[in-house]
Amino acid sequence: MPSWSGWKERRYRELPHSAECLRVYLAGPDIFVPDAAGLVARKRAICDRHGLTGVSPLDSWPNEPAAWATLPEWRRIALRNEAQIRSADLMIANLTPLRGPSADVGTVYEVAMMRTLGRPVFGYATTEVGFTRRTASLASEKSVVAGVDGSLRDSEGLLIEQFGLFDNLMIEAGIVASGGALIVGEIAPDRRWTDLSVFERCVETAIKALSPAAPPAPGQP
Repeated sequence: MPSWSGWKERRYRELPHSAECLRVYLAGPDIFVPDAAGLVARKRAICDRHGLTGVSPLDSWPNEPAAWATLPEWRRIALRNEAQIRSADLMIANLTPLRGPSADVGTVYEVAMMRTLGRPVFGYATTEVGFTRRTASLASEKSVVAGVDGSLRDSEGLLIEQFGLFDNLMIEAGIVASGGALIVGEIAPDRRWTDLSVFERCVETAIKALSPAAPPAPGQP
């Protein structure tokens, strides 16, 4: 885990807000659930309890440029989300697979953007089933071919990743390189998008990772 001393010094100079409380961008497809606003409110409450300010993709952007008003809604949403990401100190992303074997593609874009900004990214998911198994399960509808070398290929002959990771290697590599972590837990399918116990574990992990190291005990080097 890298030291965040340099990052913490930069944030005071670069970020357009008070440095009293860390702002965390809550990325993920949670905005698609029936009561998205209620779910976001519950996430914010958890963040508040841990001394963080939760920032949601549903939030409006203060002093939105007048030029945005002429754009279609999908463009305005994208611009607002990117502005919120730039204003945040870190990201917590819901990487629970959405409509396929991998995380929501919009969320992955946001993870990459935060990584490019050089700020920490933490992820969580409400299933423990790994990427290879999920991909093979989906591909098996058309058949999966096992090679003599142990490789797996789908019906089009394309290789299936087998690194023992939760999702595509670039997602996990970016999270690790940012100093973050990926937390997974198995939640029943009917509560997968509303149970926030794994999210709270991720918040706690982020707080611990970003907190200054405790000073050595008296007499210790």
